[in-house]
Amino acid sequence: MPGITDIRFEHHHPRDIGIGESCPRISWSYTGEDRDWVQEFYTIEVSRHGVTKSYSIRSSQCLFVPWPSAPLSSMEVSLIRVRASDDEGNLTEWSDIATVEVGLLHREDWKCQLIHADHVERPEYNHRPIVFKREFSLQQHIRRARLYITAHGIYSAKLNGKPISDHVLSPGWTDYNNRLVYQTSDITSLLEFDHNMLHVTVAPGWHCGRLGWGSGKTNIYSSDLGVIALLRVDYENGDISMLGTDRKWQWGYGPTISAELYDGEVFDASQSLSPLTQWGSVDCKPIGDRLEAPDGPPIKRTQEVHPIAILTSPSGQRIIDMGQNMVGWLRIKVIGGATGHRIQLQFAEALEDGECALRTLRNAKARDTVIMTEQGTLEWEPEFTYHGFRYVGVDGWPGVLTIDSVKGIVVHTDMKRTGSFSCSNPLLNKLHENIVWSMRGNFVGIPTDCPQRDERLGWTGDINVFADAGNFLYRIGGTLKTWLDDLKYEQQEAKGIVPLVIPNVIDGFDQDAHAIWGDVAVMLPWSLYRATGDTQMLARQYSSMKAWLDVIPRRENQLWDYISDWKLGDWLDPAAPADDCGKATTNPSFVSDAFLAHVTTLMKNISEILKEPQDAQKYSKDSEEIHSAFAHEYITPAGLVANSTQTAFALAIQFNLLPSEKQQSHAAQYLSKIIREVYRYKIGTGFAGTPYIGHALSKVGLSDIFYRMLLCRKNPSWLYPVTMGATTVWERWDSMLPDGSINSGDMTSFNHYALGSVASWMHSVILGFRIEEAGWKKIKIEPIPGGGLRWASGEYLSGFGLYRVRWLVVEGPEKQHERLWVEVQVPPNTSADVKLPNSEEWNHIGSGSYSWTVPFQSTQWPPDPMVLPFGQQEAFPVDESLPCPWDMKV
Repeated sequence: MPGITDIRFEHHHPRDIGIGESCPRISWSYTGEDRDWVQEFYTIEVSRHGVTKSYSIRSSQCLFVPWPSAPLSSMEVSLIRVRASDDEGNLTEWSDIATVEVGLLHREDWKCQLIHADHVERPEYNHRPIVFKREFSLQQHIRRARLYITAHGIYSAKLNGKPISDHVLSPGWTDYNNRLVYQTSDITSLLEFDHNMLHVTVAPGWHCGRLGWGSGKTNIYSSDLGVIALLRVDYENGDISMLGTDRKWQWGYGPTISAELYDGEVFDASQSLSPLTQWGSVDCKPIGDRLEAPDGPPIKRTQEVHPIAILTSPSGQRIIDMGQNMVGWLRIKVIGGATGHRIQLQFAEALEDGECALRTLRNAKARDTVIMTEQGTLEWEPEFTYHGFRYVGVDGWPGVLTIDSVKGIVVHTDMKRTGSFSCSNPLLNKLHENIVWSMRGNFVGIPTDCPQRDERLGWTGDINVFADAGNFLYRIGGTLKTWLDDLKYEQQEAKGIVPLVIPNVIDGFDQDAHAIWGDVAVMLPWSLYRATGDTQMLARQYSSMKAWLDVIPRRENQLWDYISDWKLGDWLDPAAPADDCGKATTNPSFVSDAFLAHVTTLMKNISEILKEPQDAQKYSKDSEEIHSAFAHEYITPAGLVANSTQTAFALAIQFNLLPSEKQQSHAAQYLSKIIREVYRYKIGTGFAGTPYIGHALSKVGLSDIFYRMLLCRKNPSWLYPVTMGATTVWERWDSMLPDGSINSGDMTSFNHYALGSVASWMHSVILGFRIEEAGWKKIKIEPIPGGGLRWASGEYLSGFGLYRVRWLVVEGPEKQHERLWVEVQVPPNTSADVKLPNSEEWNHIGSGSYSWTVPFQSTQWPPDPMVLPFGQQEAFPVDESLPCPWDMKV
């Protein structure tokens, strides 16, 4: 029988405490390889206040099952376990017991106030981090204790000198005008029986620190650093005590002199807290924030990276090479150093002429400073900033700097990894690894564009084009649910227009509606629904979706009518000038109208799912009219489109904008022709076309063409950065030029995940995974080998359990005698349709493990040399295949 595992509530991590739902939906996964196993019944056992009740339901549902008991109360703890049976009544074992613990659901639960410093000694100290402290004693034996805490700013809390949790950069970034997220920490083991000391240090962070490019803005949400905290202690005798932020707290300054997200942190060890620290009184205010428990996981330290080398620059600076472009900070260990001695750490993503390349940071200093005191050994890492970097220039290090002196600390939202990919081509593996690193580095609380320069904002276009790839790689439903809540709020503030960034801190920059960026209101909830099976993802955002479609300026034919001439369009088309990334070769109106047709069709589907028949009828009619108008405006009877570009053809094919099969066939031929003869297999797409060019080619049977594009190493291509030593995805196709110099454009990041959207094709074509029913309840598996690949392997941990695909080209005595071995694993309570190469038949399978061996003839690889002008030829480079990493019986 299958086993039940991973019981979770809403989109929370199973270990999360202090959730914000009184009736949390329950999900569970299955383990095992039982053939064709389907859940017929489930039983949920709920233990509350010492009373246990069981609830049995006839249903195959195991994702987002309704809460069966009465609503939970604030701070209530309940124990849950689950078992299930198949249609023959065979019972699984009970799952392990899962705990659900509710946070503070109501404003009246917060028996505390907002505290902040009663004065600021000097104006330049306005944003110096502040330490708040509270001493207290306990006189009874403790059963459990919880600290509910948040801040105006980002905070670090220590109880009796120990961190209250492993979270960092809390409370994260939401639109604080809309709501402020709080955290719940189990501090039972940190409390002493008698005397206790709670210190909370608060730095500007996103609340009042500098945000945005150029000089940016400060004090966007407020100008005061403050804390809201409530400590609840449950004693063994049944008594309860509460201790909240009030006038009994004090404030002072600690060793952190300054801390800004963009500029870095300054730490003076001589000013560490001591009996000589001066403390002042706090001012109190009623809580004006809407306080909410988090929907997604916190930001944490997730990995340690060890340097690979210590370099010396031409100017004599010592430079640490981490070997990986990463997001986080350095942890240093310094021995010696006189009082007042300064160590400076300058963070950079790349080197130029052997020195740290700082121009690309623009107005972000990205520098940490440590001021020493004579105390022998100092171990330090920042708490209130983060950097995007591979290299660290070091000045003032006392003694010898070695690779053992520092560690790189990787920091990002603690998302659960769900998807994997590997194959016989090492460059493709490195590309996929780079995509994963870029996603990690750009999920620091919210989905950002980049993690290093004076920006790091929640650009809507970036996450929109990357969502399908991201949903495969990590479980991100909770994180993006929070972000979409802020999008809806900001959209209401902007009268229906979706701002370019969420939270919107550039409200004076551009207030117009933009396709793709605004289309995230429809496309991202749809992607999340498809990945998770959570219909509430659609229902919560439905009003936002409708508002977006209503506010789009239209012509009489329903297509876009731009008020402004400037459009983002196919942003970062490789042919665009370095100083004008929006000047793409594809007509931006074409791009906007293509996406309008797509999102209108999605709205028809969403309305049907949500059982909104009138809306479904409206959007169905709108979709037909827009498709007709689009075809009239942009498509010839022969299947040509208004622009003969990769992006134009890709969107027309992928979004079903070509009215007839004949036109689609001709469009496919034209697209293939320009890729070969005009682009010579190099990429020619920006934000709009990159996610779809591979899918469009595969849709019309031209996967071999895209394999050649994917494996191209010339600039621009996906593998060009890999051959240049990239360890993350670049913002531009040519952020670094072939001679090692850095692109002259003002926007040149070496860590942007958007162009990594190609991972979606790698997952759905090389591996063959395609969602058929939302949540991966049913999928299609149709791997398409090519590009000289000898094997590929991948897994996806769905809400139901683990899917796996592996395939291997088995060599015969001659090429025409090759065979293809395919292995598939499908989790219990799901099914799949499998299609093997060179077959038109679909094999329907239930859960379990299956394998097939079929005749196969791989395409010619390497392909024939490409004929260049004047009769020259260019051979296609080929890497030696990696050996297959698993054993099999064929």
